Amino acid sequence: MKATVSFLTIFMLVLTLTACKQSSKPESDMSDYKISLIQVNPGHFHAGLVQKSMYKQVDPVVHVYAPAGPDVEDYQNRVNSYNTRDEEPTSWSTELYTGTDYLEKLLSEKPGNVMVTSGNNSRKTEYIKQAVEAGLNVCADKPMVITPDEFPLLLEAFRISKEKGVLLYDIMTERYEISTILQREFSMIPELFGELVTGTPDEPAITKESIHHIFKYISGSPVKRPGWFFDATQQGTGLADIGTHLVDLVQWECFPEQIIDYKSDIEVLNSRVWPTVMDLEQFEKVTGLAEFPEYLNSYLEGGKLNYGCNGEMSYTLKGIHAKVSVVWNYQAPEGTGDTHYSIMRGTKCNLIIRQGPEEGYKPTLYIEAVQDSDGLEEVIGSVITENIASKYPGVAAEKISDQSWKLQVPDSYKVGHEAHFAQVMNKYLEYLENGNMPEWEIPNMIAKYYTTTRSMEASR
Repeated sequence: MKATVSFLTIFMLVLTLTACKQSSKPESDMSDYKISLIQVNPGHFHAGLVQKSMYKQVDPVVHVYAPAGPDVEDYQNRVNSYNTRDEEPTSWSTELYTGTDYLEKLLSEKPGNVMVTSGNNSRKTEYIKQAVEAGLNVCADKPMVITPDEFPLLLEAFRISKEKGVLLYDIMTERYEISTILQREFSMIPELFGELVTGTPDEPAITKESIHHIFKYISGSPVKRPGWFFDATQQGTGLADIGTHLVDLVQWECFPEQIIDYKSDIEVLNSRVWPTVMDLEQFEKVTGLAEFPEYLNSYLEGGKLNYGCNGEMSYTLKGIHAKVSVVWNYQAPEGTGDTHYSIMRGTKCNLIIRQGPEEGYKPTLYIEAVQDSDGLEEVIGSVITENIASKYPGVAAEKISDQSWKLQVPDSYKVGHEAHFAQVMNKYLEYLENGNMPEWEIPNMIAKYYTTTRSMEASR
């Protein structure tokens, strides 16, 4: 009898303590999380931006595997800044493992089900392949691959991911920029745009130009770039890196929801790369390093660094001519920032995104007639009313000349580059939970990286 009483007493005490422990948790912590993130070697500030927001289905405990050093420290500082900010602070916590065997440790322990990779690109394709082999889903920052030699490894990773039933996807933030969204929307309306022209190498059907800056501010703080960022063998060239976004947008806009076959639909015509020259003072300002690392010696000339970050490529995609270019300046003038220019040429009008001083350095979409504009204003009005207003209320067109109209877009749609990471993650989580990723996404990711790596080969 005494043993029974003792057992019941202990049992009730355990129940009471468990109930007290559960009731002290925030309501969001009481559900079973479907997703648990693993960050591998988070050396790029994009790794932190993935965690600038919380996601209801994602465990706030993130498992991080990395070599000890400044890269992982910068990542932790960035996440901590989001946890401690005044407005909508996040609540991430980190389980950290550091060691030279970080990848092997991650693959043996597998404490989560989604691996995020954003950092040094020299081993990224290897990380991806080994992760999907281990049955992990992967959400990868661009680029997934930086050299043509490693492109077959990426192909194998996609084959394995299909075999294992895991989701492999890359972070394409620029699809969520409102001017690009509207450029795509208007191009799919024949009564306004007509058809995409074939174009020529000198006047492509679509052009994408991007100007970025080495020294800039993210989340209110100056970006600290690692020394390896300036090594093409670790970061990739401009076309392999930022070019990934531009090639993705060309595919996404010109052939929406269509499968692209990299073997037959793409021909790289020409490609070139050139450097941005930095002195040691500029390098130290952006990296915190007092001297150039030894691995950058081959890029030094006269005591200055030739950073091979700029590139331009001309190619055809399903027969239409396209051109992408990437330029990196050291620092933007006061009040400016990264800029984007894009033109889609139609048989009835051109759709042009400009982001210069006249636009206040904000991406702005213009509709410009290519022939007699009689009746075009009425078409624009009816298209906005019938096609655009239901999706994007408040969008309007302002006539600025007989041949040109500027799209007026409410500020609520202009959420900014950093917020696009949460939008991409929410889409990834939707695909992961519902299994509804469109069938064109994987072949088009493969086509995209074939294009960027082929451009690198052509530039040689």
